[in-house]
Amino acid sequence: MVYISGGNELLDPGEIFSHINLKAGMKVGDLGCGGAGHFTVPAGRKVGSQGLVYAVDILKSVLQSVVSRARLEGLGNIRTVWSNLEIAGATRIPKEGLDIAFLINILFQSKQDDNIIAEAVRLLKKEGELLIIDWKSSGSSFGPPAVDRIKPETIKSIAKKLNLKLIDEFDAGTYHYGLVFQKQ
Repeated sequence: MVYISGGNELLDPGEIFSHINLKAGMKVGDLGCGGAGHFTVPAGRKVGSQGLVYAVDILKSVLQSVVSRARLEGLGNIRTVWSNLEIAGATRIPKEGLDIAFLINILFQSKQDDNIIAEAVRLLKKEGELLIIDWKSSGSSFGPPAVDRIKPETIKSIAKKLNLKLIDEFDAGTYHYGLVFQKQ
């Protein structure tokens, strides 16, 4: 598989999706989707025409790129949402409207991880799943500076405060870790 540049080139959506209960007809939010739609487009294929994927980002140019890629892939089930995930209630997706939310390679970019995760939880249905992928603390000479990387333990602590239950923890490739939580 050829991976598209943009920070996710080392992550295989098919392998990562094997850790969540993603199926046809679901509503999914790729929060902080990035311009390549690296997870948005495969999720759109997986949920099918009866499902819906919200591609959320703070950059309008990124959302335009996702729309273009979705069109090229023949997917009509991807909707873009311009939002700042650091602001509670800012994301225009119905509260408790998502079956699954992704936070993939975005937490290292912010100092407001609590707010971003809380916004994802707000959007999830009860028993919905939150998939978080981010950079391991060490082991690579590229990627974000070590000081910006968020440790899995920090995410677990935030998740506990938000009444999330850890249901899976895995290596998401050589340089990333994965965590899957369920909203209680």
